[in-house]
Amino acid sequence: MAEPLVAQYGPDVPQAIAGMVAAVHPKFAVRAFLHDALTGYDALALMPRGKHIARALQRHLPSDYREALHILLASIDQPHGRAPGLSMASFLYLPHTLFVAEFGLGHFEMSMQAQHTLTQRFTAEFSIRPFLQQHPEATLARLTEWTRDPSEHVRRLVSEGTRPRLPWAARLSAFQHDPAPVLALLEQLKDDPALYVRRSVANNLNDIGKDHPALLAATAKAWQQGATFERKWIVQHALRSAVKRGDPDALAALGFGVLAHVVIGQPSVEPKHAVIGGRLAVAFEVTNSTEEPQRVLVDFSVHYIKANGQSRAKVFKLKILNLAAHETQRVHKQISLAEMTTRKHYPGLHRVDAILNGHAKALGSFELTTG
Repeated sequence: MAEPLVAQYGPDVPQAIAGMVAAVHPKFAVRAFLHDALTGYDALALMPRGKHIARALQRHLPSDYREALHILLASIDQPHGRAPGLSMASFLYLPHTLFVAEFGLGHFEMSMQAQHTLTQRFTAEFSIRPFLQQHPEATLARLTEWTRDPSEHVRRLVSEGTRPRLPWAARLSAFQHDPAPVLALLEQLKDDPALYVRRSVANNLNDIGKDHPALLAATAKAWQQGATFERKWIVQHALRSAVKRGDPDALAALGFGVLAHVVIGQPSVEPKHAVIGGRLAVAFEVTNSTEEPQRVLVDFSVHYIKANGQSRAKVFKLKILNLAAHETQRVHKQISLAEMTTRKHYPGLHRVDAILNGHAKALGSFELTTG
């Protein structure tokens, strides 16, 4: 199992920050700060650790926010001694952004400038959200300006920070209710030159679609008019959750709104008796049963048994088949049955279906045991 992210966010993080701050502010009480920051630190998860450090900084930096922020920003270029190869190297600046989020709401201009700087070191997607809630009009106006910023990190902040359902963050209920302000920003970014930004745009649209599926489908349809390859990718990625749900409007927006006229043959679900921790292989043939070519979206689902004994389908992506008249193609995929943070396995009979243009056809089943 992969090492938890929090394992890379140990006591060396506040130690590094203390050294950086002391380098530009010799009066900084390093020992007192570290005692404060590390008290109860080990019991905290990743994001609470960042907030815990931010609050310790606030207690040991000058009480005037403007002076404290000036010191904090001056420190970010100082050597910190952490290994540059760490996958979470940029998370060193998480407490800096959370400091702005918690203590800077009364200093809008300074705080927005700070987030513009910090997001180019570590994303300010978490810290921008309190400003959207407390100063919605001013923050949206600034984000509109930032859609044209030379930095792709700043432009990505616009799309990522406004996600209604951003992971690891509280939801933006106002945008869940009315996503129009967010869509106006995404409209400016839909042809952004950076994949980094375009992926964020797609994820934001995917969020919006969970609350407003019809609006997502309408936006996808509109964006496909005269679309570049890159924008078509955004649309497809944005519709992924809706397609997995079998939403007919989403499928239609991708050109898969009609029933596929195909025949399923030679289905294989192996092993028939699988064990938790093992692997499952699914394969089947898809044959075009008509005289005309067909383009078919092919996925499959496993109906996982839950703790209450009921089952819930999980869709796995396969591929898009371009089938000539009466052509047969075989598709296959292996999946892990190992325990995951996002999925716990339970023994029992698990049904497997092929999903063709959003419509399910039975493939077979397997019995899952503890071994």
